[in-house]
Amino acid sequence: MGKKLFYYINNNNVFVSEEPISLDLLTEKDEDQASSAFENIFILKNSSLNENRIFYKLNESNLAKDESLSLINSSIEVSPHTAYPEWVITAVKEGTAYALNMSNPLWYELLEKRNNKRLTLTLAGLGDVGGTLLMGLRLLGHDCIEKIKIFDLGEDKIQRWLYECGQITSPSFQEMNVKIEKCNEDDLFNCDMFIFCVSVGVPKIGDEKEDVRMIQYRGNAKVISHYAKLARKAKFKGCFAVVSDPVDHLCKAALYYSNIADTGVFDGKGLAPDQITGFGLGVMNARAAFYASQDEITNNYMSEGRSFGPHGEGLFIANSIVNYDEKLSQELTFKTKTANLAVRDTGFKPFIAPALSSGTLSLLAYIRGDWHYSTNFINGAFFGCRNRNVNGLLEIESLPLCDELYNHINETYNNLRQFNPKID
Repeated sequence: MGKKLFYYINNNNVFVSEEPISLDLLTEKDEDQASSAFENIFILKNSSLNENRIFYKLNESNLAKDESLSLINSSIEVSPHTAYPEWVITAVKEGTAYALNMSNPLWYELLEKRNNKRLTLTLAGLGDVGGTLLMGLRLLGHDCIEKIKIFDLGEDKIQRWLYECGQITSPSFQEMNVKIEKCNEDDLFNCDMFIFCVSVGVPKIGDEKEDVRMIQYRGNAKVISHYAKLARKAKFKGCFAVVSDPVDHLCKAALYYSNIADTGVFDGKGLAPDQITGFGLGVMNARAAFYASQDEITNNYMSEGRSFGPHGEGLFIANSIVNYDEKLSQELTFKTKTANLAVRDTGFKPFIAPALSSGTLSLLAYIRGDWHYSTNFINGAFFGCRNRNVNGLLEIESLPLCDELYNHINETYNNLRQFNPKID
């Protein structure tokens, strides 16, 4: 006989635990009552406050796994230690079961948040990337965006984009459905999604003496820490989207600084890991596709290949999941990682493709719940891979990865996990 399970309900959701739970908002039920009707099932996992996200979607390959990079690899099998009833297994197969970490005090508020409407966005930073991204959202976001509030320390930039972007429309005027408004700092987090596009310390053309993205970390981390603390103060419950470089490292900085109390203790009362998403991998996928399409031997990347890791050092491009080739993958990875330098060699800063591929198009896919590339928190690291996010509930793509490929990805993941975001 298997271990006894405990069942609870709240708002048409069922909660399954190996240990009894004492919470006023959960009502204990027997198994027959719990299994009779529900929207989603949440299976409690043994998780920590500062190293685990709150939610992620379960599937047959990860049901028995703890939160780790293995979530992306269906080839890694873990023997179940809990015998779940058939109706729970069916929910997993049907895509209505999620892992839940109750150690984070925000879990219930985020679970209750639903975005079934056109969203209000705040865009902070109207430089090259921010302005281009804004144009894309105005042109393409009329089905899912109601309003974009824009903010920059330069008042002239705000006025410029109020005029310019407000006058972008087709003959049908459908783009007018996306309103563009000025935002003050005290109103930044009165929105569904906050987009961080602020960037300081970008090297001039010819001055790149080390990884350009990591040069930017020192300046951008100071800025994002300010906004992360404002998000904490505002009790922000929406998505905190990071577009500035280095994306993955800045995500970790936002998580850290929003959760540090005045006493210096990490208290989990700021942004939850689930709220922070980095948008930098989309352009790496696009760059990989650009180079792969130029050679017949690699043009299957668009249908079979994948991008993994950060927007920068540690990125790895797999030429194909089903027909993996180490040499071709290494070549694509190198070309993709250095694509920004190729643009700089022309005398221009590489911001258009990142703003649109990582920014506009990936942000819209996130909002619509479509598959896309972005960076999400997995057991202590912000890691980029293909995923989708519906109402704040993350589904990570899980594929059968060969050992050679997975070892590359795991090395990157471990490096990201060890990264210390503190700048003091």
